[in-house]
Amino acid sequence: MENKKLKDYVTVITGASSGMGDAIARRFAEEGSRVVLSARRAERLETLAGELKGKGHEAFAVPADVTDFSQVQNLVKEAVDAFGRIDVMVNAAGFGYLKPFEENTVEEIDLQIDVNVKGVCYGSKAVLDVMKKQGAGNIINIGSIASVRHFADFAVYSGAKHAVLGFSKSLYEEVRKFGIRINVLCPAAVNTEFLDVAGYKDPPWKPEEMIQAEDIAELALTCVTLPKNIQLESMVIWPLAQET
Repeated sequence: MENKKLKDYVTVITGASSGMGDAIARRFAEEGSRVVLSARRAERLETLAGELKGKGHEAFAVPADVTDFSQVQNLVKEAVDAFGRIDVMVNAAGFGYLKPFEENTVEEIDLQIDVNVKGVCYGSKAVLDVMKKQGAGNIINIGSIASVRHFADFAVYSGAKHAVLGFSKSLYEEVRKFGIRINVLCPAAVNTEFLDVAGYKDPPWKPEEMIQAEDIAELALTCVTLPKNIQLESMVIWPLAQET
């Protein structure tokens, strides 16, 4: 019998309709985890859930907007109702606008903070009671190289991702006594639709030179499968093609 690293695990993933969230869902399912997929784009979620089910994995979709705490609460409730527990919460929803700060509208400022910061806070808050009762759990937050560096034309996004790292480190000090680990993955250039959505035209790296979403999924798996008495607090990931 094949030994699955995440057999009997339950993983909830926001931002699962594309990019790193999609890749993490696929990788964790391969390792035996039951996966609950969430994002705003319901059609993409259903397609992914169908693909995973077709490969013999347990998966279902719960569309949700991470900026609405009631929807995130419902996501967690549906996962617990279906599977009885949540072992891993992956807060992967995120995006940014590449433009000078003064050109950001108030609505764009609010949306970047709501998705990148509130989304992580809401996902973490919604799942904490479940993990505390279990006495174990991993919360994986997707940060960015912008969590530890600053970049022109990314002021709001960088500020939001700095907040993700600070929040995660502080939360860990509160919850480690319950056996809960908080991990932050901080990648530089990743080959996803993020750069297009942000308005980054003609990046200087070829797609194959960038970090791949599957690379981040592998690192997320490492965070979860480490011995239970240690945790990987945060990790900065660079492609060799990108100057540090």
